[in-house]
Amino acid sequence: MSDEASAAASADLVAALFAVDPVGLGGVALRSAAGPARDRWLATLNGLLPANTPWRRVPLHVNDDRLLGGLDLAATLQAGRPVAQRGLLAEADGGVVLLAMAERLGASTAAAVASAIDTQALVAERHGIGSRSASRIGVVALDEGIADDEHLPARLRERLAFHLTLPPTAAPDEAALFTRDDVAAARDRFAAVRIDGRVVESLCGAALALGIDSVRAPLLACRAARAAAALDGRDAVDARDASLAAALVLAPRATRLPATEPPPEAESPAEAPDDQQAAAPPPADTAAAPPPPPPPDEADPDTPAGPIDDRVLEAALAALPPGLLAMLALGTAKTPRAPAAGRAGASQTGNRRGRPTGVRRGEPQGGARLNLIETLRAAAPWQALRRREAEAAGARNAARIQVRREDFHLWRFRQRSETTTVFVVDASGSSALHRLAETKGAVELLLADCYVRRDSVAVIAFRGAGAELLLPPTRSLVRAKRSLAGLPGGGGTPLAAGIASAHALAESVRRRGATPVVVLLTDGRANIARDGTPGRARAGEDALAAARLIRGEGFATLLLDTSPQPQDTAREIAAAMGARYLPLPHAGAAVLSQAVQAAGAAR
Repeated sequence: MSDEASAAASADLVAALFAVDPVGLGGVALRSAAGPARDRWLATLNGLLPANTPWRRVPLHVNDDRLLGGLDLAATLQAGRPVAQRGLLAEADGGVVLLAMAERLGASTAAAVASAIDTQALVAERHGIGSRSASRIGVVALDEGIADDEHLPARLRERLAFHLTLPPTAAPDEAALFTRDDVAAARDRFAAVRIDGRVVESLCGAALALGIDSVRAPLLACRAARAAAALDGRDAVDARDASLAAALVLAPRATRLPATEPPPEAESPAEAPDDQQAAAPPPADTAAAPPPPPPPDEADPDTPAGPIDDRVLEAALAALPPGLLAMLALGTAKTPRAPAAGRAGASQTGNRRGRPTGVRRGEPQGGARLNLIETLRAAAPWQALRRREAEAAGARNAARIQVRREDFHLWRFRQRSETTTVFVVDASGSSALHRLAETKGAVELLLADCYVRRDSVAVIAFRGAGAELLLPPTRSLVRAKRSLAGLPGGGGTPLAAGIASAHALAESVRRRGATPVVVLLTDGRANIARDGTPGRARAGEDALAAARLIRGEGFATLLLDTSPQPQDTAREIAAAMGARYLPLPHAGAAVLSQAVQAAGAAR
């Protein structure tokens, strides 16, 4: 069987197991781009589920009312009293929920789905009404992430039994492994399937050996083993089912390879005492002990030999992808996590632009956008009372729908602010020539990634008697090269002026809504004071004072010591700035670029 056919068979098996027990197994984290392979798998799953099974697709930016349930606006306005409507999770009771673009799922949506998986119920208390509804769902999380650090939220991922990655191309259509009737028979048999304590211990031991901390993993593996036995028409789980569950449930969660014990060293015959080489008679008190039980006369020919613990662990190891196996061997595998904050700037809350994250009460002032639907929802329960008040006051031709200031609800948005990296370059002295070349390379590397990381860069150079803004914030690689090409080196070191210029530019960047990162390249040996007069003592004091202002603003900062040997003066400046200190006597442009990205991610 080819690799593509084998992968397709494994994917179909996952679909069948999930269809047997969708609620108990939680769901499937399906990592695949939109295309024929994913469409084929979803069609296979849909064909295995009972007819008329609820199938609900949850969009990425679904609001809480549509997801959890809330006020039915039209019915409420018509009835004059609060009328509740069901959410998507309640509508999918007994069926499957598809989470679109799950790698970008918001924390609140992930928490709501995870709670529904755990409790199999929804409790909604919104807009003055409360409701409780069943939500026995299985989840298919469509993970379309491209980068290695793009995964669905961990709280949701660990609740899904299967983590399945589909190949980019669909395998040729072949006969289905299971039919809807096979799955229906397995669903009827599932509740009666027994699992032995030794099998449970073997799955728990395999999870521990693979570095899986969550107790949910072996529990889900036990349910998967029972589903496999039910599909095979048996009422008890055996080693084959446990091995299959380990391969499909535990292997994708592995964070390390099992520890190997060295074989015991055999004692050489020459070193053995003479009295031990002869067979010693058994002790008198054990001579009458019963002999060990003979091996069974008949054994299942389909069951492989060997301890069940070893077979389960070997099955999990055999299912590890080659790339993951290599990373585990090196100890570099990481558990999936959300993308680090700072890759594309800090998160900001506003009322004009960005991704909608909810609503708040308030008046539409200062450019805030009114959420008409939520405003009407807030006003709807009070319409009957307000009409009676208007009639009692003698008002004629009162508005059919009366909206007051306390009903106003405004959109709340959240957006990622752009990151602007400000390079502050010490261009004084003859040694600056080499560092300027390295800085140019770092800026060019960052600009090459700006379309992915959405970063801008700026360059400030200080030399002689002051500082100069060499390159305003930009993403233009051509402009950056031209600005840096003609920068001369030499003269005094007005470090205080350079830091002060960086402070002013960083404040300007922040006021425009971006997130500044300041990178200072210097040896720290200032000899020009803030007012342009020479003198090391005063120049050092001015530099420390300017550095403290940077720290007070809370900017992310990095100081790269450009001297051939690390200098205490540079360390003092870094401490005053609250910056990460990094001596770079022989670092190249790639190292500088990595250091800048680390500084931005650490804020």
